[in-house]
Amino acid sequence: MNDTVSVRGLKRTFKQGETIIQVLRGIDLDVRQGEIVALLGPSGSGKSTLLQAVGLLEGGFEGSIRINGEEAAALENDGRTRLRRNALGFVYQFHHLLPDFSAAENVVLPQLIHGATRAAAEERADALLSSLGLAQRLTHRPSQLSGGEQQRVAVARALANRPLLVLADEPTGNLDEATADIVLAEFLRLVREEGSAALVATHNERLAAKMDRVVRLHDGVLE
Repeated sequence: MNDTVSVRGLKRTFKQGETIIQVLRGIDLDVRQGEIVALLGPSGSGKSTLLQAVGLLEGGFEGSIRINGEEAAALENDGRTRLRRNALGFVYQFHHLLPDFSAAENVVLPQLIHGATRAAAEERADALLSSLGLAQRLTHRPSQLSGGEQQRVAVARALANRPLLVLADEPTGNLDEATADIVLAEFLRLVREEGSAALVATHNERLAAKMDRVVRLHDGVLE
């Protein structure tokens, strides 16, 4: 099975006044095609920084990040944007849905940006949201949805363009335990059905145990 993402020697430092803070201290990580990996670690351990690096969301990193065999460090901004758009999907702790658009429209828009026709994008959005139990909520705006429903829409949006890899940063962190269990189960089911890989940052051991593999980040090093 091929690696969807391969990270080697990844480092990230920040300067705070005269102090150098090492957040990532040389990370090696592979996520294989179709694999769901839990990135476990306490708050402040560098989980979000690692996801930002793999997600090509900011620069300043040392080391190698290869996504679907393509070296991100060798790309200019346009190339990184293309790779991010074509290969990656994102789910955050807060849903970040567009408040003036319906659930379906929030899933349609990234597909239109990606080049899909409106008819195809609407069909895909309806199918994804229906599979997540939201068939009766397609026309509702985020403010009319519960927290769990909002996060399900965010999951559908992340998978709308059939990404190779979904990056999820505490995707159920704002939900109560019962709702978090339901949303995570739906997320894992849909990722597997779609054939994507996923790297999911969490500090919750119980949720991490539901995934294919667990890696632990402590003090900027994978253990």
